[in-house]
Amino acid sequence: MTHGDHAHDAPHVVPLKVLLGVWAALLFFTFVTVAVTWINLGPLSLPVAIGIATVKAMLVALFFMHLKYDRPFNAVVLVSSIFFVLLFVGLALLDTLHYRDDLIPGYSPAMPKTEAAADVAATATAAETAPAEAPASH
Repeated sequence: MTHGDHAHDAPHVVPLKVLLGVWAALLFFTFVTVAVTWINLGPLSLPVAIGIATVKAMLVALFFMHLKYDRPFNAVVLVSSIFFVLLFVGLALLDTLHYRDDLIPGYSPAMPKTEAAADVAATATAAETAPAEAPASH
């Protein structure tokens, strides 16, 4: 904010040609995202989809949010925040690679799934759905 009377703080006007070009690029990447789902990329499906989404998000941030024409400080804030999000997610993913079932001594399911447990569950379900008996007369 400026306190002077001579400040010219008009918003940057993006030419319509640029906005239509960005819109066309976003539509193109949307069609690419849909087309990629028809191709079996195996484990690469998620990274490809995230990469396309990142490109689309950068186009929106640069042109529709006017970060391309804004102060460089805002770009530094954007890049540093993305860096820290990636750092925290990466560290969390590295941490989950170390979890295994044998890390918690004595951990086991409350009721192991066996045939006996399945019979007990079927009996309980049958008892709940059986018609009620008439009360005995005295």
